[in-house]
Amino acid sequence: MSYLFVALTIILTVFGQLVLKWQTSLAPPSPAGGRELLLYVLQMFLRPWVLSGLIAAFLASACWIVAVSRFPLSKIYPFMALNFVLVGLLAIPFFGESLTTSKMAGLVLVIAGLLLTSRV
Repeated sequence: MSYLFVALTIILTVFGQLVLKWQTSLAPPSPAGGRELLLYVLQMFLRPWVLSGLIAAFLASACWIVAVSRFPLSKIYPFMALNFVLVGLLAIPFFGESLTTSKMAGLVLVIAGLLLTSRV
């Protein structure tokens, strides 16, 4: 049951990242800085889907608090690398991003690193 909190942390984090990317892709490009940038960010906060992504990030943090209270950090932290793998792979169908040879190699190395470090 305790691993559920690790899994929820990953799922909620990935959801939040994908939703924020999706919503920013629907908006005009962010301004360079100053007051316009602040207004841009505040307007983004008013979008329901952006709020869902932020809530997911908050809930992921809450799940992570429970997870780190139940496991040694060195045992579960490597699983956070799955965020890179899942976001990288899901960006392909959702955002039309390409999976280059170097990206694939990087994802394989991340997974290999996860497997090696989780055997502690």
